[in-house]
Amino acid sequence: MSASTESRNSKWAKAPDFSSQPARVEAITAQTVADKENYLDSGLHEVECRTCGTCVLVRKNSMKHTSVQWMSDPAQTCPTFKQGVAEGRSTSQQDGCPRLQDSINHAVMEGFIEVRDRDA
Repeated sequence: MSASTESRNSKWAKAPDFSSQPARVEAITAQTVADKENYLDSGLHEVECRTCGTCVLVRKNSMKHTSVQWMSDPAQTCPTFKQGVAEGRSTSQQDGCPRLQDSINHAVMEGFIEVRDRDA
């Protein structure tokens, strides 16, 4: 049997589906929901740029690690990103906005944003 015939007849999958184990499927689904909440949704706080008013969601996992979730298209709402796009850079090619970072740092210093692990 050739390799291509063998792969077509194989029932191998990257991850098992556990369809014969409904309790396990339910446990995996529940853990996925908990992981999504923990890693994507929890601990997010609104921060408004003190310069332009753009609002983002922020989570500080440590003093060095900041997660920023834009609530709008940065190329439309942030002057720094607008300028970068006008100069031919996409928003993904830009490091961020120093004025927004200053606003986030201010929110941390004022205690509006909790830093999850201050020692990291």
